[in-house]
Amino acid sequence: MNNRTISAKKSLIHFFSLGILICISLGILISCFEQPITPLLVGVNNWPGFAPLYLAEQLGYYQNSSIHIVDYPSTTEVSSGLRSGNLQAGGMSIDETLILAETFPEVRAIMLIDVSNGADVILGKPELKTLADIKGKKVGVENTALGAYILSRGLDKAGLSLQDITVVSLGYSEHEAAFKQGEVDAVVTFEPVRSNLLATGAKVLFDSSKIPGEVVDMLVVRQDILETQSKNLEQLVRGWFMALDYFKKEPENAAEIMAKRGGITAKEFLSSLKLLSFFTPIENKKLLSQTDPSLVNSAKKLSKLMQNKELLQSNIDFSSLLDARFFTQLNQSNP
Repeated sequence: MNNRTISAKKSLIHFFSLGILICISLGILISCFEQPITPLLVGVNNWPGFAPLYLAEQLGYYQNSSIHIVDYPSTTEVSSGLRSGNLQAGGMSIDETLILAETFPEVRAIMLIDVSNGADVILGKPELKTLADIKGKKVGVENTALGAYILSRGLDKAGLSLQDITVVSLGYSEHEAAFKQGEVDAVVTFEPVRSNLLATGAKVLFDSSKIPGEVVDMLVVRQDILETQSKNLEQLVRGWFMALDYFKKEPENAAEIMAKRGGITAKEFLSSLKLLSFFTPIENKKLLSQTDPSLVNSAKKLSKLMQNKELLQSNIDFSSLLDARFFTQLNQSNP
């Protein structure tokens, strides 16, 4: 082998080695400039209406995304998480959203979830025959906007005021034990505690079926993620309706999965869902785009009522909080 051949081989080896080194270096350089995956954290409490989000996650509908469903003790913590940026999205009722928007207007409702038709209740001891009988009694209530609202509306219906009762602040996890141990005579609560206490003899004194259309739950997001996390949000909404479809086709299997989250049986969970109604995609499109103004009109009345009860300090333009972008492609033939 002559010197020219050896030199050529050395040059070839050097060329390939240099190429490999450049490729490795470029790979490292590119990885350094790659944006980290931004999580989409969705905060929810133990309300059964939010359970399909958990079902979607368990069925793997969010596995190719950075969506994570996070359990919170109450919507008060969810509201705080949205305000601070620890959460990007959360499940909240209209009244809670209005209160949040008063101090943090940079939120938008992108999906309507459900309307409560009796799942939110004021329960009393068996000896209390009507809501008027709570006068002079101790009433347990969670320190949330919804708890205060349900209590306020119940007192209105009974012709009573807060001065007629003793309010006992209780976290949701304390409702059942406090009622059973006699620490309170009545409690403002919701499923699954509602079913648990009814099974022990508690009496329904008031529920959300008496105020139709006033307790509506929504998916609320920080406005600053509408563009930056649009794909995640699209998948979040899509996965929600996929989970509802699965529930329609496999109600028992779906209930088994969702009931675990609430620590109740599948039968109890299915029973609790009878007290609320889920919004369809078409209903979402009409109400969020305001081609059907009924939701906005109800929210206006609700806002005035909350101001009268000093739950809100100012009038909130609810219509400005609605964003229908994830439903604009729907037509009447969509399921």
